[in-house]
Parts: sequence; C-alpha cells; structure tokens
Amino acid sequence: MKIAWGITGAGHLLSESVEILEELVKDHKITIFLSNAGEEVLKMYGLYERVTAITGGYYRELALDSDQSFSYPISGRLSLGKYDLFILSPTTSNTVAKIVHGIGDSLMTTSVAQAGKGGVQTLIVPVDLEIGDVETILPSKLELESCADCETCEASKKCNQGAILPKTEINLLKCIGCGECEDACPFNAISAGKKITIHMRDIDIENTHKLVLMDGIYVLKHPNEIMRHI
Repeated sequence: MKIAWGITGAGHLLSESVEILEELVKDHKITIFLSNAGEEVLKMYGLYERVTAITGGYYRELALDSDQSFSYPISGRLSLGKYDLFILSPTTSNTVAKIVHGIGDSLMTTSVAQAGKGGVQTLIVPVDLEIGDVETILPSKLELESCADCETCEASKKCNQGAILPKTEINLLKCIGCGECEDACPFNAISAGKKITIHMRDIDIENTHKLVLMDGIYVLKHPNEIMRHI
C-alpha cells in the first residue's frame, strides 16, 4: 500500500504517531509530509531523526512544507489517486479549522483537498477532540525556580545547538530534544517530558465535529486506531 502521512505542529500524540508510522513503514511505502510547524516540533521533542531515518526512495520521500513552495506540487499525487490512503496525525486545531472551511494554504490543507478530489480516503487524528481537559507532554523546559544561576552553566556548555540561555529559557527553535542539557545540569533545573493539563476550547471542538461530517474523511481518536482501520 502507498500511504501519504502528514505531521502538523502538535506535541500532543506526536510520539504515539511516530511509533505507528515506524510500524507501518515496515510493510508499506510511506511518503512523509511535514508542515513547517511539524518540522520544528519534531525537533523539539527529539523525534526528527527517527522520522527522517525511515525515508528514502520513490514514494518514501520526505516532503517539507518549505520545499514545496506555494503550489505544493507533491499534493498532485493525491488528486491523481497515486496513494491508497492519506493520514494526518497528529492534527492541530488550526489545520482542522482550515480544512472544515475549505482553506488550502499549506502542504497539509492542500493535500487534504487534493485527496478529496482524487478519491483518496483521509484519516485524521485531531488533538482537540472532546470537551474538557487533556494531559499532554512538554518538550525540554528550564525550571527557573530550580536554576542556581551558576557562573558557568554546565547545561549551556553541553548544548551544541546553542539553545540554552542561562537563567532565561531554552530556545526551542534551536533545541533538538537530545536531553544532554538535562543530564548535565547538577541542580535538575531542566525538565523534559513534563506533563501539563490544558483545556480544550469550544471552537476547536466544534470544528472537529464538523470534520466528522465531511465526505471521505474519517476522524480517529488516537494514532493506535490507524492500525485497526488499515
């Protein structure tokens, strides 16, 4: 089976999505589509290398939003029915909102539109699905209350990306989620994988409900459901 898999800029359900992706690529040809935010967030969570490691070859490409420019030519494969399935997981509320309002101004939203035109079934795993609170995981974070403001910051010295700003914050646009800063800090002032609770907005839930009603689109609650669907 030939599958196109899109990743947007959500941290929630990202690791679980990558795990399913790694399983599917063993038996299927998968082209990975990354939005600009998806590319950044994969790096923040230390997952970018895992994703790029499973690409290579025809219909196994890595298609970046930034490389596709404004016409997103690779999405044409979907309108031509070249893929058997298009998967979007995880999917941000921003992407969902654009899809339900017919906006195609990115690699992801254009690909969903082209999949519909080409009769390619689309599976979407939205991160804003049900009313209430949800627990999610943060990328690396500097805990200021634990920082000893050392004259020489060992975490900063260890970071080859220059992402650690002592007594300030971690520059997540430079961070690659390697975790070496966390190990280097003697005061445990850097956390990775910290869990927080966020509240789902009513407007995002409403848009997800609209998504359920769209032809050719199937909304799944969790990436694990992708395997059962296939």
